[in-house]
Amino acid sequence: MTGIVTAIFTAPDRTSERGTGPSLVAEWTLPPSATLGSSLRLKGIERETRARLPWVVRTFVKAETGRIVLRMVQTDTDAFDAASAIISRTLEGIEALPVLPREAEDILTISSRERHKWLRDGRLKSVGTRTVKMRGRSKAVTFHVFDSRHIEDILDRDLAAAWREDDAREASENRRRGAGKAALTRAGKRKGKARGTRNSGKHDASRPKLEGWDLFEAEGLLR
Repeated sequence: MTGIVTAIFTAPDRTSERGTGPSLVAEWTLPPSATLGSSLRLKGIERETRARLPWVVRTFVKAETGRIVLRMVQTDTDAFDAASAIISRTLEGIEALPVLPREAEDILTISSRERHKWLRDGRLKSVGTRTVKMRGRSKAVTFHVFDSRHIEDILDRDLAAAWREDDAREASENRRRGAGKAALTRAGKRKGKARGTRNSGKHDASRPKLEGWDLFEAEGLLR
């Protein structure tokens, strides 16, 4: 059998206690470059593997720490052999499986806000989109996926921490500029008010005061 299967053997399990016989078990080792230390990534590989198998076999495949395991009763030898061949082919080059958004966040220990921001400004590079129909939702969801080697490079170089520091400095600088701009605006408003007050006083002072004007108007001499 080809692939990265490391063991196929017969072992007793709970089914033997019910008298149905021992189990057939196959294991495939997953290298660290495949999971990138993420339990979410491991579950993603499990889903990808199960998706290639017939419905009746999918539940017998399970992702465990550092490996994929197939356990079936010995009476299903043909189905076991067929499923093992499919799993072996699926896991060949599994390191190149695109990284999903939640997996990227888990691998890099970043927030959704950071992922969206870094995706928009090009620091986090998308290799395309994927559209899936989520259970319980009427509309399909489209999201970006990432190259696993790109995510591994960010992880190895600790770029997420450096980007976070850059963002903090940028935010601090923006706040400083905003505060300075607001101070200039307030100073301009105060200066404008003071100038208006002085001009109003000069205008009132230059206006001639006519004595008896109220009486003159009351007599109706201008009608």
